[in-house]
Amino acid sequence: MKMNLKKTFGALTRFERWLWAVSLVVVAGSYVVAGESDWMTLVASLVGVTSLIFLAKGMLIGQVLVIIFSTFYGIVSYLNAYYGEVLTYVGMTAPMAVVALISWARHPYKDSGEVEVARVGWREVVGLLLLSVVVTVAFYYILRALGTANLWVSTVSVTTSFVAVGLTALRSPYYAVGYALNDVVLIVLWLLANNIPMAFCFVMFLANDIYGFINWQRMKKRQVEN
Repeated sequence: MKMNLKKTFGALTRFERWLWAVSLVVVAGSYVVAGESDWMTLVASLVGVTSLIFLAKGMLIGQVLVIIFSTFYGIVSYLNAYYGEVLTYVGMTAPMAVVALISWARHPYKDSGEVEVARVGWREVVGLLLLSVVVTVAFYYILRALGTANLWVSTVSVTTSFVAVGLTALRSPYYAVGYALNDVVLIVLWLLANNIPMAFCFVMFLANDIYGFINWQRMKKRQVEN
């Protein structure tokens, strides 16, 4: 296990270690400065930013950490009456992360430790967009019935999250674009809840997802050339 962990973290480049370290410091620092005592918010945030650096690398451990993050984040969202986030992350993101984990495990790129980047066709894109419309409409009425705080923002979060997890399972570099859009929505959502630490968490999520898109484009180019 120690050797596996050493190999996993050893695969990170100097920049990736720097990005990960800065993300952890910013998240933990915002938690301390805000005088928060909710340890679950801190754990969720730290696990979340850690998962993203490995997703950016196309490594399986990233999906495992997403499942863990979704559980903690769902609890934090429930305590803030953001039932849309609970349903999205516990009922959709976590299960889809399991699907993505299986998909990634079945499509490794040689012995590199990274997933094989896929070329997503127009049929998959159209199908995903149609499903996202159905999911959005359904969740809107469910969330309204539950009395979800900031209903419209929560609904948009469902849409962007669904598209993101769908593209992740399809092994598309554009998964990071979907998550980046979701990050922006969630920054607004948590600022409205006056939860500064969680808002800063998604600021760092945004930085990591931008890097994830850049790195997946590099992965795609490298895999095609080889």
